Amino acid sequence: MTDAATMGVAALLGAAAGSFLNVCVTRMPAGESVLYPRSRCPACRETIRWRDNLPVLSWILLRGRCRDCGGRISWRYPAIELATALAWGGMVWTYGTSGAALAGAALFTLLLGIAVIDARHYVIPDALSLGGCAAGLVLSLFPGPISPGAAITGAVLGFGLLCVFGWLGEKAFRKPALGGGDMKMMAMVGAFLGPGGALLTIFLGAVAGSLVFGPVSLRTGKPVPFGTFLALGAVVSFLFGDTLFDWYVRLPTP
Repeated sequence: MTDAATMGVAALLGAAAGSFLNVCVTRMPAGESVLYPRSRCPACRETIRWRDNLPVLSWILLRGRCRDCGGRISWRYPAIELATALAWGGMVWTYGTSGAALAGAALFTLLLGIAVIDARHYVIPDALSLGGCAAGLVLSLFPGPISPGAAITGAVLGFGLLCVFGWLGEKAFRKPALGGGDMKMMAMVGAFLGPGGALLTIFLGAVAGSLVFGPVSLRTGKPVPFGTFLALGAVVSFLFGDTLFDWYVRLPTP
């Protein structure tokens, strides 16, 4: 069992990663640099002081408001920081200080960023999808849940299946059914989870998207932010994929 101090350090690193992820979520859809300028208040555009930029803690101490103008700071910022802190700490608690923990923490952080951006802007930045795919392939070189061969196979399968489904959907509905961002994202998911995880992610994402957002899409005409539901499917696949596969193969056959 990993000691509490190690998990605490992992959680702090996760919170810092979540703080940077907030910058990515805010700036990437607008095509802005995530490195410059420093973080600013969304209302008055004043540069945020370092002591007011501590993950979660600063938002609580300032009661969700800017020190300079008093404008509200969205709860989304501490929520993302807290989620990544819990994910990183949880990965170390589950897998120890290992390559599997690092891969899980990286995957969750990438999926959270993609889910939020796609839900808000209907776009998946290449920096997260393709950059994440490269990260997944590199991390597979370390001892972990999948081998480099499985990572490559998963990336090719995830991307290829989404390409096929997108082509079939476009033929059936006579309009684009899937975006290129979804396909690149599935290459990333496959690089982390392998071919089985990629298949399960697509299945779960399609089911969740149809059940949760399908009625909204039919009523309003808004497209389904498929990347958001693929991210949900990938998280479930990572956490419970083996359990779900075992349950499936043990189902009684006719």
